Amino acid sequence: MGFAYDFDWSVLWRHPYGAWLLKGIWLTLKIGFLGWIIALFLGILVGTLRVTPWRWLRFIATAYTEVFRNIPFLVQLFFWYYAGPMIFGENLGRQINQIIGLNYYMAILALGIYTASRVAEHMRAGFASISRDQYQAVLSTGLTQYQMYRYVIIPYALRIILPPLTTEFLTIFKNSSFAMTIGVAEITFMSYRIDAETFHGLEATTGAMFIYLVLCMTVVRFMDIIESKFKIPGMIGR
Repeated sequence: MGFAYDFDWSVLWRHPYGAWLLKGIWLTLKIGFLGWIIALFLGILVGTLRVTPWRWLRFIATAYTEVFRNIPFLVQLFFWYYAGPMIFGENLGRQINQIIGLNYYMAILALGIYTASRVAEHMRAGFASISRDQYQAVLSTGLTQYQMYRYVIIPYALRIILPPLTTEFLTIFKNSSFAMTIGVAEITFMSYRIDAETFHGLEATTGAMFIYLVLCMTVVRFMDIIESKFKIPGMIGR
């Protein structure tokens, strides 16, 4: 007996499923961008501390990078969602969850902290690619260590590592799909919800894949524009 599947692509746009997908897209975008803001600024800070002359700061930054980079993201997500609220106590944690929706904010926090460890390693590589003569030349102008990193070295390193930063920007949107495991209604969650309601999982998951493809290609195009504008001639070949 042959298997006949009744295709119904209208589940991707008819009421209420189309609205569910739009809500999932909006939530994915918010999680991705807010997580990226945390990852970028925290990653720059941690990556800079890894190359400072103060040993105790280097130790803290290295420990952060190695811990969060080497633990699977899904494990970290579960930690922040299930164990993190225990820091505030059971009652306070429950109240926070009721007021702000803990799963949404824990997803952003976990994404930001995890990706920051990867950005920090790219920053360290960027600093390592800058010759020692350039550091000495900057200090010879009278700038302090702090001013040197803020005004010269960090901007220069960021321009060098733009290609790997593009990859991390893509990864943070793709990793946002793990948030469905703690009940965040992003794109993947909504596609499974549509499947559960309509039994058209092929259409729902195909639609989710297409949305992620368009989203990630848009991110790549956006980062290509930034790379072409800020790249250092001779340092980034495209």
